[in-house]
Amino acid sequence: MTQLLAAILSFSAFALLFGVVLAIASRVFKIEGNPMADNIETLLPQTQCGQCGFPGCKPYAAAVASGEAEVNQCVPGGERTMLQIAGLMGVEPKNIEEEPTAPMIAFVREDECIGCTLCIKACPVDAIIGAPKQYHTIITDHCTGCTLCVEPCPVDCIDMLIKPELLEHWSWPLPDTARAQLAIERKGQHAPHAT
Repeated sequence: MTQLLAAILSFSAFALLFGVVLAIASRVFKIEGNPMADNIETLLPQTQCGQCGFPGCKPYAAAVASGEAEVNQCVPGGERTMLQIAGLMGVEPKNIEEEPTAPMIAFVREDECIGCTLCIKACPVDAIIGAPKQYHTIITDHCTGCTLCVEPCPVDCIDMLIKPELLEHWSWPLPDTARAQLAIERKGQHAPHAT
């Protein structure tokens, strides 16, 4: 019985000692984060595509929070994300850096694919599935159209296609956006034919 009590007491003492060491270590090695960068990062689409010129969304958010980058460099996030970041930071919204294009998705011509897996390694969102020396294919719901998979392909069997706007993904355009303006222009083009 005394051996059991001694084992319990020694185990409790070790647990207490390790708890104290961990508590001290957590205060000594505490890493301060920038809450503004964290807030900006939550607004970004998390595609890690690098189209903004940074290696991922977190470094871009840190650069925007520190004033080293502009709020309009996130191409996948588009105008909506740029307006949210500008509102959060209290700065003037700017035009998107790249011209708006139709959303794109990658397409692998499977009959030409050699299964090298270089495209799988390049995809930041794991939208490509396949195995070594097997055909690869794209999960279109996950593909962000960042084009990072096109360049590493040694046989050039990846094409970028316009992403079709399916009914389940369609939504009414938000007011005061480029999409709303496009809808107004299209309605104006078709209005004379309605009579």
